Amino acid sequence: MTFSKILIANRGEIACRIARTARMLGYRTVAVFSDADQDALHVAACDEAVGLGGNLAGETYLDIAKVLAAAQAAGADAVHPGYGFLSENAAFAQACSDAGLVFIGPPPAAIDAMGNKAAAKRRMIDADVPCVPGYQGNDQSDALLIAEAKKIGLPIMVKAAAGGGGRGMRLVNTESDLAEAIRTARDEATNAFGSGELILEKAIVDARHVEIQVFADAHGNVVHLGERDCSVQRRHQKVIEEAPSPVVDAALRHRMGTAAVAAARAIGYRGAGTVEFLLGKDGSFYFLEMNTRLQVEHPVTEMITGQDLVAWQLAVAAGDALPLQQDEIRFTGHAIEVRLYAEDPYNGFLPQTGTVSVWRPAEGTGLRVDHGVRNGQVISPYYDPMIAKVIAHGATRADAARKLARALEDTVVLGPTTNKHLLVTMLRHPVFVAGDATTAFIGDHFPPAALTAPTPTAAHWALAGGLVYETARVQTGALLGGWRNSNPVATLLRLRVGSTRQEIQLDRRADGTLAAVAGDTTFILQIGTPRDAQVRFAIDGVWRQAHVHAIGDGWLIELDGLSLAFADVTHEAPQSADAAGDGTLRAPMDGRIVAVKVAAGDAVVRGQTLVVLEAMKMQHQIRATADGTIASVPVKEGEQVPARAILATVTIAP
Repeated sequence: MTFSKILIANRGEIACRIARTARMLGYRTVAVFSDADQDALHVAACDEAVGLGGNLAGETYLDIAKVLAAAQAAGADAVHPGYGFLSENAAFAQACSDAGLVFIGPPPAAIDAMGNKAAAKRRMIDADVPCVPGYQGNDQSDALLIAEAKKIGLPIMVKAAAGGGGRGMRLVNTESDLAEAIRTARDEATNAFGSGELILEKAIVDARHVEIQVFADAHGNVVHLGERDCSVQRRHQKVIEEAPSPVVDAALRHRMGTAAVAAARAIGYRGAGTVEFLLGKDGSFYFLEMNTRLQVEHPVTEMITGQDLVAWQLAVAAGDALPLQQDEIRFTGHAIEVRLYAEDPYNGFLPQTGTVSVWRPAEGTGLRVDHGVRNGQVISPYYDPMIAKVIAHGATRADAARKLARALEDTVVLGPTTNKHLLVTMLRHPVFVAGDATTAFIGDHFPPAALTAPTPTAAHWALAGGLVYETARVQTGALLGGWRNSNPVATLLRLRVGSTRQEIQLDRRADGTLAAVAGDTTFILQIGTPRDAQVRFAIDGVWRQAHVHAIGDGWLIELDGLSLAFADVTHEAPQSADAAGDGTLRAPMDGRIVAVKVAAGDAVVRGQTLVVLEAMKMQHQIRATADGTIASVPVKEGEQVPARAILATVTIAP
């Protein structure tokens, strides 16, 4: 099967990564894009691009007819689905074949065999692959699911039979939560995957999530390329991945690899795939699911094997045999990857939207940053908020972790709030450093109640104050503040980061330095002129460098690996109390209303869900903050709303 022009049916870093290898191997590439993505980096990374029209995933990247029409318009003869979107859609793979296009992925029958978790689990049981005890039957009534859950024994996992990525998945610890978990998991699965079918599985406490990378060709060859440990997860979505696993030795790797290869052979697999297992403390492992695509975390496997897995995909799709046999695959060193997200870890991990004003990924030996971002790019509410994957390779696990933490600190992203600071904290946590992190790691060591936003240091406040002062001085051509006799009066500035405020006094001295007082700290500040989003400054004679960007009445500052937005509120009028406390409920981000649970006049209690907002592939329950009566609900289902839009107002009970 020969092909020369590949349409990449995906977006962002995924499309950029595939285009990179395709170009290297001499293939021409075609991008597709939504209206929101028309200026995205992946569009520029490809030779040609076709617009899909619209913004929602369902009307763009998930619309099979539009994607196939784009391939025909551009004259593509092959389609790479990337990972996510249509990559595990058997109907799409078949449609590509029917249209005469080479689908760079497994056969439709193999996708179908593993696309439904219930059917896949039954298939694996028949193939003698160890499976987690549970229920995967056809009867989907709430009553039976509740009865089966009790029979299995709590805790259990309620999981969508279709799809993945943590959507449609709930951990249930008490019987009283079963009915609600089933309902919300089914709703989320239906919205995300078009199917509300669920399975139940016994929750394996303190397990590790270990997956095996498999590859198969059309000549009967099936190999594995070792394991990846993806135990550090939040809401069942992977946060940190590494290869090899710190607890898997050669013997266990052989056993798990053999089981994964057997799973691939059982369904006549071809191409790249990942067999996911839960690994217990006693070394027992259980099949979870098979992802019939390349995984987000594939770079760590590439870095320890020295292989390009996208190149392998293209070779297999062209009908070639696998480049290596099992005994030829070698593993060198250790690699760790983190997912850098536009989200606020200190506010319920709320996804963030906005413009990336400055983006400068780290560079260096053994570092890799897969991304689809450039300066000025807007993080929209329509898609997953992942900005980049940052990966480090080292001779040892300690080397890789140390390099990765430093690389994150050196990666500059000024604009939306990100999880960068928390990722660095996790990488340096003693439990992770020791290699002891399980799927309970984040819940045990970073519970919501313990997550407090990092506070600006004196250096942050000083630099922010100096930038505000010097900018105003240059613009006005005069010193700030008043005069007393022949000496200027120190200037008083008030700055704000989030809800934290700080007064800073600055007094410009004859030698051009600034005598500064921030809180209880007094120091001498010297500050250069910002150039190319960087500025040199000194505190008490020690020179440093920071990344900065002027925005509105303040500055975005990246210093010591911490990005903060400083606003000048010196002349800001006093503000009234936040409306959230008076019964006004607002959208925490841009999103789409998927459910309105109440109407004007309804009595509600604190914690009751009033509206369900879907944004960035997740559903967010908007709940009453106090007992009361609904005064108004100015939104309707299906409506797209901006951040801070009023969703409901509640007259709070006296």
